[in-house]
Amino acid sequence: MIIAKNIHKYYDTLHVLKGVDLHIQKGEIVSIVGASGAGKTTLLQILGTLDNAAKSDETSLTINGENVLKMNDKAMSKFRNLHLGFIFQFHQLLPEFTALENVCIPAFIAGKDKKETETEAKRLLDYLGLAERSHHKPNELSGGEQQRVAVARA
Repeated sequence: MIIAKNIHKYYDTLHVLKGVDLHIQKGEIVSIVGASGAGKTTLLQILGTLDNAAKSDETSLTINGENVLKMNDKAMSKFRNLHLGFIFQFHQLLPEFTALENVCIPAFIAGKDKKETETEAKRLLDYLGLAERSHHKPNELSGGEQQRVAVARA
């Protein structure tokens, strides 16, 4: 599912990731642990295509059989929308939209049918115990409810 080879990342002269190799199979659960400043978040951002690794001929990042490092920005955005889901530590919900609308946004961006998208979003919110809160905006939800909306959106 994810094969990363020789991943490097620099911030000016600071070499944060020094040739990381990683192979994550479908269904496998992986933890990334390390000291503060070790590069855990940087690695996750690169694996999630939110940041770029230093490019070389020996560097590759293959997700679901696609070498995403060879994609242009538009193709990468489309790939990210269709194949990756993110649950951020601080939710990143859009405050002007309801829980239901926040869950629907990625599907709307992908051009999916509105009725089908809303039906699936309602199903997910119900599954996560948020059916009665679907029309509330993020500032009207508890932190735990916001996190569950983020899970449904992912």
